[in-house]
Amino acid sequence: MMKMQATLFLALLVLTAAVHCDPQFYLPIDCDDIYRHDNTTSSGVYIIYPGGPTTPLQVYCDMDTDGGRWTVFQRRLDGTESFFRPWSHYKTGFGKVAGEYWLGLENILLLSMRKKNELRVDMEDWEGGKVFAQYSSFSIDTENAGYQLHVGSFTGGSAGDSLVNNNNMKFTTFDKDQDQWDKNCAQHFLGGFWYNACHEANPNGMYAPHGAIGFENVHVIWNAWKGWNYSLKTIAMKIRSVATCSCTH
Repeated sequence: MMKMQATLFLALLVLTAAVHCDPQFYLPIDCDDIYRHDNTTSSGVYIIYPGGPTTPLQVYCDMDTDGGRWTVFQRRLDGTESFFRPWSHYKTGFGKVAGEYWLGLENILLLSMRKKNELRVDMEDWEGGKVFAQYSSFSIDTENAGYQLHVGSFTGGSAGDSLVNNNNMKFTTFDKDQDQWDKNCAQHFLGGFWYNACHEANPNGMYAPHGAIGFENVHVIWNAWKGWNYSLKTIAMKIRSVATCSCTH
């Protein structure tokens, strides 16, 4: 049964690649494909097919920042979605793509399997300051490997590097502890992330205006920029292909 499923998945990937490379058909894998098909497209919600033609996926595409083509897989804007969720939610995804959402670890895995990607994290404070952090590569492993994170070198951005200790960490939620702490980081810091023991970044922590939470380190944090106890107004994690399509037309 497993062999049949693997064969079917491989066939879907081959079919998607063939369709993707044929200008008569158009099944984008990510926001990079959408932009390359039409570079006048604006930021917004689009449908992509990282898992093949039978599994359409809604995603928010950032077509404005630094040349566009960014596929957003995490976004906090206003606190309308709770990110203190179980493993099953982080696996499949949750939220509203036009607002706050998490794309889902399985979908992020598919995106990282299809192309080599770089990572950008954009964030904003409550005083109107906007900064970013960028990394040379981003990918995750399968669920059996704990969706282990692989982040490349920090390549720039005035936000500074707050993911240095997250590399090679498995994903942890309050009901699935895979971090390096003797307790559960997700349970203690009210989020779900590739925690170490525990974090310098907590993008999926509790959302609240700065100063509104009495507990330390449980909010939306990027320590390298604003320190441990500053609750950010917005944060978005996004990936972009660093490879070009080998298709010939």
